[in-house]
Amino acid sequence: QVQLVESGGGLVQPGGSLRLSCAASGGVFSPNPMGWYRQAPGKQRELVATISPGRTNYVESMKGRSTISRDYVTNTVYLQMNSLNLDDTAVYYCWMREGTKDYWGRGTQVTVSS
Repeated sequence: QVQLVESGGGLVQPGGSLRLSCAASGGVFSPNPMGWYRQAPGKQRELVATISPGRTNYVESMKGRSTISRDYVTNTVYLQMNSLNLDDTAVYYCWMREGTKDYWGRGTQVTVSS
């Protein structure tokens, strides 16, 4: 059974940085795309960044201030976020697609506040 477990969220001041981690277990992950989505209060869930072998993709608002990376040995995906602002406050969810099925973690809260 596939499990995705996020960590690394928390409270950070505007301009600060956070590094999110997602540990995957229970399946075969190497060729599958993985990434991060987020959902702010009252808004729809949106893509933040995805990664698959040889390719990364970012939402426009995160380009240049975030980096997604992946350790294929430990099946862990990371999201380094810098220059955080109030609009980045959301629950961040780890995601993986296997064939036509999507898997989700439970989410980790990121709050940007002074």
